[in-house]
Amino acid sequence: MSAKKRVIIVGGGLAGLSCAIKLAELNVEVDLFSMVPVKRSHSVCAQGGINASNDIARQQGFSEWVHFDETVLGGDFLADQPPVLEMCNWAPRIIDLLDRMGVPFNRTPEGQRDLRLFGGSLFKRTFFAGATTGQQLLYALDEQTRRREAEGKINKFEFWEFLAPILHDGVCVGIVAQDMRTMQIKAFRGDAVVIATGGNGLIFGKSTLSVICTGGAVSRCFQAGAKLGNPEMVQVHPTAIPGEDKCRLISESARGEGGRVWVPKKKQDTRPPNSIPEDERDYFLERMYPAYGNIVPRDIATREIFQMCLEGYGVGGGNMVYLDLRDKVKEIGREKVLAKLEGILEIYEKFVGADPLHEPMKIFPAVHYAMGGLWTGYEAKKSSPGGLEPGHHKNFMTNIPGLYAMGECSFAFHGANRLGANSLLSCIFEGLFGGLGIRNYIANVAPVAADEIPVGVYDAAVATELAKQDKLIGNIGTENPYVIWQEMGKWMTDYCTVVRYNDKLELTLQQLQTWKDRYARVKLSDTGMYTNQNLSFTRALGDMLINAEAILRAALARNESRGAHYKPDFKDRDDAAFLKTTIATWNAAAGIVEIGYAPVDTSLVTPRPRTYGKGSTKVATKPSPADIAPQPQLSAT
Repeated sequence: MSAKKRVIIVGGGLAGLSCAIKLAELNVEVDLFSMVPVKRSHSVCAQGGINASNDIARQQGFSEWVHFDETVLGGDFLADQPPVLEMCNWAPRIIDLLDRMGVPFNRTPEGQRDLRLFGGSLFKRTFFAGATTGQQLLYALDEQTRRREAEGKINKFEFWEFLAPILHDGVCVGIVAQDMRTMQIKAFRGDAVVIATGGNGLIFGKSTLSVICTGGAVSRCFQAGAKLGNPEMVQVHPTAIPGEDKCRLISESARGEGGRVWVPKKKQDTRPPNSIPEDERDYFLERMYPAYGNIVPRDIATREIFQMCLEGYGVGGGNMVYLDLRDKVKEIGREKVLAKLEGILEIYEKFVGADPLHEPMKIFPAVHYAMGGLWTGYEAKKSSPGGLEPGHHKNFMTNIPGLYAMGECSFAFHGANRLGANSLLSCIFEGLFGGLGIRNYIANVAPVAADEIPVGVYDAAVATELAKQDKLIGNIGTENPYVIWQEMGKWMTDYCTVVRYNDKLELTLQQLQTWKDRYARVKLSDTGMYTNQNLSFTRALGDMLINAEAILRAALARNESRGAHYKPDFKDRDDAAFLKTTIATWNAAAGIVEIGYAPVDTSLVTPRPRTYGKGSTKVATKPSPADIAPQPQLSAT
């Protein structure tokens, strides 16, 4: 392989860093682009933990196969199963690797890595570093990235924004990016490009995501011809602090460590929570799901919280419920609770001004994660029990040769609902496992080396982006882009999150067209050419409008309830009609999103009802073997 061959990675979070580190280990040169310093990527906000099986978990009856089964069940069987199995098989090795890198995982008194409960499982199988796990993982990978940077194998471009992939004869051969300080637009050659830019929470206005999470990079690839998979699948986290500017996550780890969700049994009850007697509280998740209680999967907890508030049982009759850790404080003491949850408890106290260990937290669901994203392929193992073919160039590649997607911006692994603590795992797994396949693609499969592409291809791509920029700067309209965004966020949150009705989705699509028309008349408040954030945001708004259309059209077409996608008019999962992946494509000529479908690989586990013991009077401690799909046996030959 030519020493000049290089891979471009867009995104400095866990997926991007793990891929960069792996490629550097394989002697591939990497250009790493990030809108913010790598250590400020949104992965730093992950709190609760990372799932895997280990010897302690196995003593409970847990295993990699059970982890896989929980994940596909949690995703309501909408995820292709071979990639999920491979991820779960890699999970224990990833934990060991992170431990060797120095991640300060919490320990038991015996010195073992500690485990906590997390949603969708009755097994303790979530490793954690207090309540700042994402930060600790990101810092550990950043150290390894700096090491490879010092060796000259990774070249960082921080404060650079991805504008478009560069295609030549249908193959991705580089990117156009902009320096967010000098505003220079430049083309970069790459024999492969990895998009690892995270979620799209800003489409919904307020969310738990960082303000850089517009989904703009995904939308720009979509407009260049990449397909989207399951864009309608958007996770609303059950516990967040509502805010005027954004929503702040209160991790699922609070419930995993014993936090209890409740509301007063009396509607419109305005008494302080500490004065409400125990027998006048409704611990409704424990009442409805006695087997899982407060650790039901996120989509289920969110809908039940939403419904309780809709019926008037929210705090003071409003849109909040209580999340109570006081029982845990009584059980193990304040200091031990702080040792495991201090990171999130500090966030609550800072922004609410109340001690969450003295009185219950007030929380409400908020948009949190995109299960959908860029469609990616894979090469499944031919031998039982399945998984992925290591080193195959198709793993995690989009439908555009040479363009890969990893992390939250990819649709793989999580189906219709992500289980908590699987996101950190999927990000790191994709980078580590996929790096070899990317190396093999640029060495053996790519039809032409980027260095051999005529310079005119790159100059033309830069000219296209300059023309878009000049049009925005020169617009003499009257529309404020921030007002359009705020309106879109409110409509998308009201009509395309927890509960969806077709008439409201159709109405929002009609409104979307008016936002598009108004967007053509936007006027920038800042037309300067140095650190112009107004330009960056306004450009992203146009991309968000297209991404929002994909979400709305896909949600409108899926007439069933599956995972995070819930339609009261179609309350049941409909495997006959909708056990298939939504495929969204951009019709550039018509300027619209088109919806199609592809089959889902359910070859390893047959879809079954997803009840989590609702209505059962028996409180289970662990699922019975009958509740877990049997693992296929390896062939004797």
